[in-house]
Amino acid sequence: MVRAPIDTPPRFAPHPHWSEEVNHNIIRSEIEGGVFLEDLYPGARLEIETMDWTCTLMYCGGNEAWVSGHPEFCPEAVRVGVVGSTWGGSMLKQFFIGRGMHLEFLHPVYQRILTSPILEIRELPS
Repeated sequence: MVRAPIDTPPRFAPHPHWSEEVNHNIIRSEIEGGVFLEDLYPGARLEIETMDWTCTLMYCGGNEAWVSGHPEFCPEAVRVGVVGSTWGGSMLKQFFIGRGMHLEFLHPVYQRILTSPILEIRELPS
């Protein structure tokens, strides 16, 4: 179960020492929506649709989750460390799963996995 809705209210105010592009990306991520891991209860299940594949994520607590749905990397559920979401560069929105962003997680065999952009995030019944 999710503590807060997938479309959480904004938590960010533009920072005067960051570039306009960085501030824009962070604000865009809040407009497009997503979920912070801290807003999930252990056992919460999400369906994350990217441009290339759809995965199921079951949250374990902390930054850990079971992920399944990719034919090569996780055809069966595998426990991963969720790092967060990025816009494809080196800047990471830590412990956040966001629409329009690339989900990054650490796989026990393949190491760092970076998905294609997330199209949709849906909460599944636990």
